Amino acid sequence: MITVSQLSLQFGKRVLFDEVNLTFSPGNCYGVIGANGAGKSTFLKILSGELEPTSGQVSVLPGARMAVLRQDHFAFDPYTVMDTVIMGHRKLYDIIQEKNILYAKPDFSEADGLRAAELEAEFAEMNGWNAESDAASLLSGLGVPENFHHSLMADLSGNLKVRVLLAQALFGNPDILLLDEPTNDLDVETVMWLEEFLINFPNLVIVVSHDRHFLDNVCTHIVDIDFGKITLYTGNYTFWYESSQLAARQRAQQNKKAEEKRAELLEFIRRFSANASKSRQATARKKLLEKINVDEIRPSHRRYPAIFFKPEREPGDQVLNVEHLSKTIGDSLLLNDISFKLRRTDKVGFVSKNPLAITTLFEILTGNAQQDSGKVEWGVTIQWAYLPLDNSAYFDKDLNLIDWLRQYSKEKDETFIRGFLGRMLFSGEEALKSCRVLSGGEKVRCMISRLMLQNPNLLILDEPVNHLDLESITAFNNGVRDFEGVVLMTTHDHQFMNTVANRIIEITPSGLIDKEMTYDEYITDPRVRELRQAMYAGRENVQVA
Repeated sequence: MITVSQLSLQFGKRVLFDEVNLTFSPGNCYGVIGANGAGKSTFLKILSGELEPTSGQVSVLPGARMAVLRQDHFAFDPYTVMDTVIMGHRKLYDIIQEKNILYAKPDFSEADGLRAAELEAEFAEMNGWNAESDAASLLSGLGVPENFHHSLMADLSGNLKVRVLLAQALFGNPDILLLDEPTNDLDVETVMWLEEFLINFPNLVIVVSHDRHFLDNVCTHIVDIDFGKITLYTGNYTFWYESSQLAARQRAQQNKKAEEKRAELLEFIRRFSANASKSRQATARKKLLEKINVDEIRPSHRRYPAIFFKPEREPGDQVLNVEHLSKTIGDSLLLNDISFKLRRTDKVGFVSKNPLAITTLFEILTGNAQQDSGKVEWGVTIQWAYLPLDNSAYFDKDLNLIDWLRQYSKEKDETFIRGFLGRMLFSGEEALKSCRVLSGGEKVRCMISRLMLQNPNLLILDEPVNHLDLESITAFNNGVRDFEGVVLMTTHDHQFMNTVANRIIEITPSGLIDKEMTYDEYITDPRVRELRQAMYAGRENVQVA
């Protein structure tokens, strides 16, 4: 369906891709991964024809219709939501427009009649009579309420515009679907709907995403952009990650015999194949894995941060007691008489349809905001460390990274400080750059260095993986999962939430839902779903244990 031949792209002296050769086949979903700045979005622009490569070519099967998730949220402001979605199939939309113009003519001629007949035939062939109902179904599945379906795009919030543009890309069963970060700004229910849509989508999908759970559920292949090369691997993200880690360990084991390594890799493939679920996408992946050659499994060149937290002391039995806490900002009641206690074994994932409620709670717990009523009592043994949603105030000084991190360390020795920066991949000259010029991801990595320095026994994490690449997300996830302390966190990263949290607390307008279960159990339990609907509808005003 798409063939990439001898593709190279160069900006000045920087070579982004060099002599790339790939084939993308229909019926598969390819997840594009790579470090921040590696060129994932740029690669999609080359495939779509939006950007010309320096050399080489991209060949698309003649007649194949390509749909691309648009990033310009204002491009369709003059149009209705329904028209914007149908524009995803441009030929169909143009036929509809031409038909409307013809039928509106006061002097409808014989030639107009012949043209209208041609258009009607094409319209029927494209299943045009179902266009509006298909578009409405997509919009509803993506969480766009029906009362907005005929509104102007200009009247929609940014969050709803994202969903409409995603519906536009999905509309009309395109032969090729290119999606750049399609899960951004989607809630968990909508992501689950999109996963199911793509799992059952029969054509070619190429997607860029930082959501590992999403990549695992939808992808049959991983496309790895690394050091100017683009390599295609069979399997989803977890298979790629674990197989590359296994290959790296084997390479380090110089004394291990070749036949032992081969047997270990074959057993790894067998185990992954056996665990494939029954969905169409996973079944296809299982068949692909069974055919994989062990020689195709190679260690990744990726560098992963070394993230681990060592509490200075164990937390005691008294961790945190919150009683009757309330907070209103403006006209919004964010926290409504909420109470909960934490235990030393708790790793709590906070969720809410209003993320500001969680951020406000964390700001109150850390003393950065004041509640309207209620009380917060910390246990005397608790040493907490906080990763806030907005870290800009921490980087308003013109300091290099060594001096920046030294502010938060009892030990001032440069070698000691460089060690913590090195764990987060700031080595050599990188440690001397000014903190003012850091990217969003670099700032978060600095904040994680600060967390590790504090040796806390309780972590408070507000959207901790924002701006991080997959390598940093994976390392951070593993570090928090293995942390022998208490965690309070909120994150849109499904896998992070599901692998860390053993308790879920949801903040609703009517109070709390508090369940000791994993995130996957929480979002799939029908009793919890019914309770959530009742709480958000205001039919209950109680603390729920």
